[in-house]
Amino acid sequence: MMSENNSKTQITDSSETVRKYREYVITSFVKSVQPVVAERASGAVLTDETGKEYIDCFAGISVVNAGHCNPEVVAAAKEQLDRLIHCCSYVYYSKPTADLAELMARITPGKLQKTFFCNSGAEGIEGALKIAKLHTGKHEILALQTSFHGRTFGTLSVTGNAGRKRRGGPYAPGVTFLQSPGLGRGRFRSDDDFVSAAEEELENAIRYSTSGDVAAFIAEPVLGEGGIIVPPRDYFRRLKKILDRHGILFIADEVQSGFARTGKMFAIEHFGVEPDILVTAKGIADGFPLGAFTVTEEIAGAFQPGDHLSTFGGNPVSCAAGIASVQFLLREKIAEYSARLGEEMLAHFRAIKSRAIGEVRGLGLMIGLELVSEGDGAPSAAKAEEVRSRCREQGVLVGVGGVNGNVIRFQPPLIITREQAMKAADVIERSLS
Repeated sequence: MMSENNSKTQITDSSETVRKYREYVITSFVKSVQPVVAERASGAVLTDETGKEYIDCFAGISVVNAGHCNPEVVAAAKEQLDRLIHCCSYVYYSKPTADLAELMARITPGKLQKTFFCNSGAEGIEGALKIAKLHTGKHEILALQTSFHGRTFGTLSVTGNAGRKRRGGPYAPGVTFLQSPGLGRGRFRSDDDFVSAAEEELENAIRYSTSGDVAAFIAEPVLGEGGIIVPPRDYFRRLKKILDRHGILFIADEVQSGFARTGKMFAIEHFGVEPDILVTAKGIADGFPLGAFTVTEEIAGAFQPGDHLSTFGGNPVSCAAGIASVQFLLREKIAEYSARLGEEMLAHFRAIKSRAIGEVRGLGLMIGLELVSEGDGAPSAAKAEEVRSRCREQGVLVGVGGVNGNVIRFQPPLIITREQAMKAADVIERSLS
């Protein structure tokens, strides 16, 4: 719980850390670094260097699912540190790497069995695209508008967000973008009509917009950076039938939505679909750097000597932390808790009487509040930034996202208590008014 030491203390230019950031750390790629010097954290509470406490409702961009400094994760990492920090887990065998790979085979959907570990979500996506091309012998990719898959050259090439791609192009050829479930859906009388249109668009894209050389379709089951967009429940199931008919693999990008975030261990489980490749990161190791992609045994066989590697991939310390984190999520039934609390929070946010909120959407504890101008209903990025600032002043940290920068992101550590979540919601409501 938060202490009473929550006066409106603000870090100033006297902060040595802020001074060093300004002199030595590149931050020009963000509008501004939030004026919080993170000193320590526990559970769902982050404390800055002045001693002010915040209810963290962003979790380091949806990362610390098992909570900040989860004691079991910390203990596992400390124990591994005394044994072995690095060996390159693709040159030598590493027990934590093997054990986490076995655990991934157990918790991922369907026939997914073999995992490649790397260091980040972007690296996982790059590897997934590569193995899809090698397995199919094809080279083109289908992706979604308003999607986000990372900031490397390859991942930006399949990202459907111009705001993330400016000044970096031209990007890789051979990528065809389909309409996002977050765009134009309101023009249809029902979700069924929208999905029917999406089926037709997919068939037409394969027939007319590609050379017939499509290796994979990549999509986030819930579009995170796009504004917490939840597709219709039969969207992926119906598209997957078309993909299978054309021999096109489905890559599910679960970097942000995985590990109990949406009320299931993986968000794709809400849609009744088994992906051919599943990419994870963020919540996999509760803050330790780790990414992965998991495939069937058949697809795994596409790699031949020299095709792929990662020096730090499968790091023993990160994998030990990952095992502890996943075991905690399973034992404590965090997915079920995320589903229950998420439903309550969605209902609470939807009940807020504010003309500034255009829509509230999400699954589990992956929730977005779209803020709009009260006059014409246009996306209001300025309003979102103002709400984030007001929340921070009152001891609550939220994120801002969406292709228009107007979505308040409520993605707390999944161990947040109901009391903390409701207190945060009250602060958000006050900030809106």
